Amino acid sequence: MTDAIQRTDPAIPPPGGAAELAGRPVARIGFGAMQLERAIVGRDAALAILRQAADAGVNHIDTAQFYGRCNELIREALAPYDDHLVLVSKVGADRDAGGKLVPGQRPAELRAQVEANLAALGTGQLAVVNLRRVDAPPGIVAEGEQRVLLDDQLAELTALRAAGKIGGIGLSSITASQLRQALPAGIACVQNGYSVLDRTAEPVLDLCREQGIAWVPFFPLGSAFPGRPKAGDDPTVRAIAARLGVTPGQVALAWLLASYDRTLLIPGTADAGHLAENLAAGTVKLPADALDALGRLAPVPGRDQP
Repeated sequence: MTDAIQRTDPAIPPPGGAAELAGRPVARIGFGAMQLERAIVGRDAALAILRQAADAGVNHIDTAQFYGRCNELIREALAPYDDHLVLVSKVGADRDAGGKLVPGQRPAELRAQVEANLAALGTGQLAVVNLRRVDAPPGIVAEGEQRVLLDDQLAELTALRAAGKIGGIGLSSITASQLRQALPAGIACVQNGYSVLDRTAEPVLDLCREQGIAWVPFFPLGSAFPGRPKAGDDPTVRAIAARLGVTPGQVALAWLLASYDRTLLIPGTADAGHLAENLAAGTVKLPADALDALGRLAPVPGRDQP
């Protein structure tokens, strides 16, 4: 038995409980690698965080070649990969010659990004590839030749799936109408911004519930953009956390887990203590009155008045 297999031992209880992604068993609390790209995170610290996550039962690692060094770190920390590790990447963006993040939406670019992910990670298949649409802010926005039809992108990803390069197709930053359009292609998961304080993506989540599609919310603790609310600052979240003897972040993550049984979390961090805190959120049980109070913190499109 190799060290890598020991790190992803299926006998370890999955953080947050067990779920499924593209036909693969995963822990409901995974790990998002994006924060490991930051220059202030030393290489040894980044490798240690990835190994700590795997040691704790995390087997769903979310990454992207355009994040920077993340794929290289994952390969160094966790390869050779065992059958239990589920590597998920994202395409739809790239870095220009100066390192600036730019759209990369054309089908040929998506294929090249998949190949780059495979090479950097040192694997023959990505369990899921999420197509990041860049139709509107926040973040980069497609213009000119980067405004590509969703059907053309799905055709390319479907061909990559048929070739065995990817196991499943996911979508990111999409609308409910785009998800419905994409359903015939077979969608494994959706990644949209969503939290107890931002429920603008609720129509997309409703469709995921209807279709049994895994829901992977990013910004689960509130927006990373300046001026946007963070769950840890909200008085209701903080009061519930104090009452239960947990952290505000754990309350926010526990609410997401309770909102849909196919929710998969990928909170990222470069801090060992914060990682342990995130994983422990899977043991937090919110009482009914807390769920009710948290459910009223943000307006829900189509249900609440503007």
